Amino acid sequence: MKLLILAALFRFSFAQFDPNTKRTAIVHLFEWRWADLAAECERYLGPNGFGGVQISPPSESIIVTDRWHPWWQRYQPIGYNLCSSSGNENELRDMITRCNNVGVNIYADAVINHMCGAGTHSSCGSYFDANNKDFPIVPYFYLDFNDGKCSIGSGQNWDEDWGFMPSDKALVFADNHENQRGRGVGGASIVTSQALQNGCSLYVGPPIWISQSNVQQQDQNDWQGPPSNSDGSTKPVPINPDSTCGDGWVCEHRWCQIKNMVAFRNVVNGQAFSNWWDNGSNQISFSHGSKGFIVFNNDDWELNETLSTGLPAGTYCDVISGQKESGRCTGKQVVVGGDGRASIRISNQEEDPFIAIHADSKF
Repeated sequence: MKLLILAALFRFSFAQFDPNTKRTAIVHLFEWRWADLAAECERYLGPNGFGGVQISPPSESIIVTDRWHPWWQRYQPIGYNLCSSSGNENELRDMITRCNNVGVNIYADAVINHMCGAGTHSSCGSYFDANNKDFPIVPYFYLDFNDGKCSIGSGQNWDEDWGFMPSDKALVFADNHENQRGRGVGGASIVTSQALQNGCSLYVGPPIWISQSNVQQQDQNDWQGPPSNSDGSTKPVPINPDSTCGDGWVCEHRWCQIKNMVAFRNVVNGQAFSNWWDNGSNQISFSHGSKGFIVFNNDDWELNETLSTGLPAGTYCDVISGQKESGRCTGKQVVVGGDGRASIRISNQEEDPFIAIHADSKF
């Protein structure tokens, strides 16, 4: 059943909102410094077909030290200056420009109308007094908050939106929609609104994300932030000779399987879903027109079937176990006959018990 749900989500992902790019895979690179993100767009994301990056909130927020700069401090804004642990406004602009220049859109995780409930220090050094609900850099003060509906003093709920009129919400989402179509300043999808008074919180995210990257250290605590130096500053992201990341960073988007499935998505983009097969349990396969074919084995026994791939006859490289390099496959090969069928065998003991082939993996 869980595999069937996965397949349904995979199908659904092709029907999401069009982010104005033929390359539609979006990766989370939360907590990355803007300088590192700009470099990653140029050296890896752009060349490997990623369409966008979702970034952490870029606005001024509190600095938390009792839990050593947890991830959620970025979600406790004290104003809307664009300076954070990722960098300043100029570095943000430079990153957006450089990423856009190589075909990668930027989607900002925006926190609006949701001020911090405690703290004494901010990422930009601006004055604020959370206890008295005084945020002069915005400016907000105590009359701008709805104490009858949420209490800043006792904490906030991220999903509350009390205080916004329906028309105000429409404005927020309309602005976000326009920016996602490339009409935002510098190509960024930063959510903006002029109707921000008298409310608690509203979270607005990007339209889709297909490949998620855990760019923080392995989760030892539910609050853990990015790899940082002794002064609390975020560490740069070093790239090892084998293309992995070092110094505490985990870059799942650089894993071969994920990179290759981004390419798969781009190749099959716009193709009709077809050739569904399943064994009534957790073995399934399907194709996208004549461009791509994928098969999963999530059962506790081997898959050994001859399946319709929808692809032209030829030999294809499986992009999960390897890829096509210099006219050969570094992993498994799949031979498709003249009738579009192929013999597929996947052990349930394999680390990645699925196979994916596409038009560009043929040799």
